[in-house]
Amino acid sequence: MFEELMSGEGLLRLWLVLFLVVGIAAGVVTGYFRARKIQPNGFSWRVFRFEIMMAITNTVISSAVLGFANEWLVANNWISISAEPVSWWVVAAEYALYFFLFDTWFYWLHRWMHTEPVYTWVHKIHHRSRAPNLVSSFSVNPLESFINGGFVPLFLTVFSIHEQTLALIIPTNIIMGLYVHSGYELLPRWWHKNWATKWFITASFHDQHHKFVTTNYGGYTTLWDHLCGTVRPRYHHDLDALYARKDAFRSKSVPLAD
Repeated sequence: MFEELMSGEGLLRLWLVLFLVVGIAAGVVTGYFRARKIQPNGFSWRVFRFEIMMAITNTVISSAVLGFANEWLVANNWISISAEPVSWWVVAAEYALYFFLFDTWFYWLHRWMHTEPVYTWVHKIHHRSRAPNLVSSFSVNPLESFINGGFVPLFLTVFSIHEQTLALIIPTNIIMGLYVHSGYELLPRWWHKNWATKWFITASFHDQHHKFVTTNYGGYTTLWDHLCGTVRPRYHHDLDALYARKDAFRSKSVPLAD
């Protein structure tokens, strides 16, 4: 075990883990995370316990069902991932296609899940958390996991892509899900102002969806929300207030409040 840990790959993993642990510890000690908490007083232990229970239940069921479906599709040649060498621009094009199609899929089915009776039967569990956290990403009805998670095998069935592209798609799903439910706005102020980056969804954008429920439906971007008029009208106002609160907290001039 020691030899494996001291190997090149083992040392890389160790450094990455240490970097993450030290970074989180520093963020807690210095107040970095506290200053960026979107809803400082929104956490509820009662809701959190419920989310843990649902996250475990959903993960067990959806992983088994989606895993079986994916294996069946691969075994029956419905899904075929190319292992051949590929140019970077091909990978970029395949990834961009996935990114746009999933964003479209998520927006419209997400809006559909906010209509009755689908909301009560499927999506309401996810909205038990009005102030989301990392566990909220997994705290969903398994039916909702089939709807959202089912897009990847569907995409892979329709389109033949390269394994390099798949290596980007899977982490994107995980990282985006965790980030938008983190409850912390980690992106700088300029990200929301720049013409090239302001279209991508942020933790603040999705956090407001959990808090106010009927707006901000996007999954990866805010494009469909802007096109369909479903951006919360006070989104940018509240975002500016969040950064003003962060600046005040850093200067210790006012107490942190929700």
